[in-house]
Amino acid sequence: MDEHWEIYMKTIDGAIASVQSNVGIATELEDAKAIYPTVGFVKAMLKTPKENGLLSDEEQPEISYLEDKLESSLIKFRIGKYVGRIISQGSVTFIFYLQFTYNWEDFLSFALEEFQGYDIVQGFQEDNEWNYYHHLLYPSVYEWQIIHNHKVCDSLQANGDDLKISRMIEHNFYLPDKAKSDILKDELRKDGFILQEESKDLENKIMFYRKDIPFYYDIDELTLGLIKLGEKHGAIYDGWETSIVKS
Repeated sequence: MDEHWEIYMKTIDGAIASVQSNVGIATELEDAKAIYPTVGFVKAMLKTPKENGLLSDEEQPEISYLEDKLESSLIKFRIGKYVGRIISQGSVTFIFYLQFTYNWEDFLSFALEEFQGYDIVQGFQEDNEWNYYHHLLYPSVYEWQIIHNHKVCDSLQANGDDLKISRMIEHNFYLPDKAKSDILKDELRKDGFILQEESKDLENKIMFYRKDIPFYYDIDELTLGLIKLGEKHGAIYDGWETSIVKS
């Protein structure tokens, strides 16, 4: 099964959370549901969490080693797939989907033998529909946009861009129902966007631009607002692009 991991931030139960998710497995989810019908978890309380409940730099190596040990034990006992990790409120939770549970205790004993100093709770339960994966680990459309935004920002910065300088940013909407385009275009104009001329080859696409700042939090606020605007009119926000601007 595909291995494609993403790390992003979200809010869970009112607290900030760092989520690491194997999003690649979603491409084969129906097969995965049939093979791995049980969700398992191992939750460890952090020894020196940050004030916001996330992982501190000093504890990072030990938690990474714990993660490696869990993965190697999972392979050794062939009981399932590691699908993600959540760090929040002073704890780290590793999540697995299991093919078998009869050797769960053997899996734990091997993986945790060097981590007696951690307060750990663990368990498993049936989850045929992979609800934990969908609701806790897999990014929503908004979270996917933030992941994309930050990758673009990282790439711009790597090329010497000063993200805090305002410049033209181009956006796209895909509109399955072209009849709704006029209302959406009017709202974009009211928000100060300039619409590009349409072509027959792209008649279901609205291309528009405005001068904005592409810094991480600024572009998140802008694009999440555009996603909501698109949803209001049955349109799909299809991303943004800009040129490199150096200070």
